[in-house]
Amino acid sequence: MTEANSTRNSKFINAPPEVIYRAFTDPAALAIWFAPGDMTAEVHHFDHRVGGGYEMSLYYPSSEAGSPGKTSDNEDRYTARFVELTPPTRIVESIIFDSPDPGFSGEMTMDVTLEAENGGTNVTILFRNIPSGIRPEDNETGTRLTLEKLARYVE
Repeated sequence: MTEANSTRNSKFINAPPEVIYRAFTDPAALAIWFAPGDMTAEVHHFDHRVGGGYEMSLYYPSSEAGSPGKTSDNEDRYTARFVELTPPTRIVESIIFDSPDPGFSGEMTMDVTLEAENGGTNVTILFRNIPSGIRPEDNETGTRLTLEKLARYVE
């Protein structure tokens, strides 16, 4: 059971852990698959080392009226810091949203686990300390859509 301010999503993907790990740690790849659904992404800078990290924007499609952007009407911008990089099995990131809204403040943790299984990988993403302004069910849906894009990208 997950806590009220956390979510856990898992998906089996037909690719080895090494390929999936690279998709999580390559800024060009992140810009292609990391934005959920019809959203798009831009990686502003990337420093692949523990203590380093990246700044990224996720953009809502213009067709989505009244988008609940955290940074602006159509943008969720955040900074991620790599807390742990254990190739090819685990990535832990600390995420802080760029938002004037106190409901989106605080440090959220994303813990990615990659387990080799039956010729593919079971990918699990656990979010902890989700800011109060983000409904856990929205985070869960976004993560599910992102995992679907990841599968299409690497399979």
